Amino acid sequence: MPETPIRALLSSLVAVRQSETQSEVLLLKRTRTPAGEWCQISGSIEEGETAWQAALRELQEETSLKPVSLYSGDISEQFYEAARDAIILAPVFVAFIDQAHKVMLNHEHSEYRWVGFDEAVEMVAFGGQRRVLRWVEDEFVKRTPSEYLLISTAATPK
Repeated sequence: MPETPIRALLSSLVAVRQSETQSEVLLLKRTRTPAGEWCQISGSIEEGETAWQAALRELQEETSLKPVSLYSGDISEQFYEAARDAIILAPVFVAFIDQAHKVMLNHEHSEYRWVGFDEAVEMVAFGGQRRVLRWVEDEFVKRTPSEYLLISTAATPK
């Protein structure tokens, strides 16, 4: 019997910071497919990388940001990709960012915005993104995340 494969080819990261008035999430406007859509940070997991290392690398490449702390999001983004005829899983990570750090975009994005979670949910295109944003707000902003989800990045290659 044929099966539809499940692949974890991507890593997803939600960057969060605390402004003077609220917790904010970073959204980036894509220049590539799906061009013009707002999204969180994501990208392919490269050979020899763990999913969390890919998330950190993508954060650095796409925004020049480094997190104060990094957590496993305890959730995966999932979607069906017709071109590959596969269900794609993307483990989600949560990075807390110092408010003083400045975003510097690479060529993959044309704009960025730090917005509240309610606004972010309205800006993203896909239901999976909205579910992930609400999860992150509930489990990492409204409550203190479990220490067991904290990822030590000390061994991360520079």
